[in-house]
Amino acid sequence: MSFVDIDDLSIDLGEFSLKGVSLSLERGDYLTIIGPTGAGKTIFLETIVGFWRPDRGRIVLDGRDITTEPPEYRHIGIVYQDYALLPHMTVYRNIAYGLKKHKPENMDEAIRKMARSLHIDHLLHRKPITLSGGEQQRAALARVLIVEPSLLLMDEPFSALDPQTRRRARLLLKEAIGERATTVIHITHDLDDAWALANKLAVFKDGRLLQMGAMDTVFSQPKNRFVAEFVGTGFFSGTVVSRENGCVNIDVEGTCLQSLDRADKGKPVNVAIRCEDIRVSRKKPSVANGFNILNATLKNVIPEGSSSLLDLRVDNLEMNALLTQNAMRRLDARRGDNLYALIRKEHVKIVQDG
Repeated sequence: MSFVDIDDLSIDLGEFSLKGVSLSLERGDYLTIIGPTGAGKTIFLETIVGFWRPDRGRIVLDGRDITTEPPEYRHIGIVYQDYALLPHMTVYRNIAYGLKKHKPENMDEAIRKMARSLHIDHLLHRKPITLSGGEQQRAALARVLIVEPSLLLMDEPFSALDPQTRRRARLLLKEAIGERATTVIHITHDLDDAWALANKLAVFKDGRLLQMGAMDTVFSQPKNRFVAEFVGTGFFSGTVVSRENGCVNIDVEGTCLQSLDRADKGKPVNVAIRCEDIRVSRKKPSVANGFNILNATLKNVIPEGSSSLLDLRVDNLEMNALLTQNAMRRLDARRGDNLYALIRKEHVKIVQDG
């Protein structure tokens, strides 16, 4: 049995619902959940923590069925995006509040040690209203972690932070949970949170869990078009026209793509290609071994912070390539330029549309 086992979890709250959600986590796993607004992500966390009783299904934590237990007996911590700090209490008392049911003999030492680990020991005398967003977030995290929860749930905990503070918060969180081998389920809309913190990713839509797995697997082998588009992976439909030299040749709307994955000739297939796996060049490489080399036209460039998304037209296909700003400067391309898209054959993944 896994550390967390959730089986067929279902609940209907009218506007929001869960429809037969099942998943398992091992101790120390860090799962990030993504999905559109209204997908049921927050209801999922609140049902796990005990704020809602499911219509159907079971929640088992460390071998104990907690489906009908009151929240205070589940030993689960939850952090929301607004942090929910008690405004009339100091940071010290907010952290201590988490220990009100189980006060250790060395409570003062435990509070100060936790504060030091999250770099807020100099703020223990302050009230929440005097803190920055990042400081409030760390105080809320300290209050939850100090009771050493069996499971930590977080709902968009970094959403109010600026990018620099958010990066620092990720590092501190990773250190804090790593020291305690805490199992985490974290809702986010920022895929950088997932890459920086998680080893597993889940995609929700309309109250259903569409796909869950290792980070790289979900990105490179999405189960369907919705998952692919949500994580920024190109998803194309085609037909296997031949197999030769360990490769399959796939006709995708007139464009031939070669993949190292196995599929039978004549079989309709779906192909996933991550935007990070598409290289772009002005010159056609002299050696093509291992690569798909495609003529492309640059339709648009969309800046995305430290990188840029290139909208490419390849025959009848639209493809997106993600390049760093340094790579963009070296490429020195403009809209309408003729380029070459280079994709390793092992990066052309054959997946099943579900």
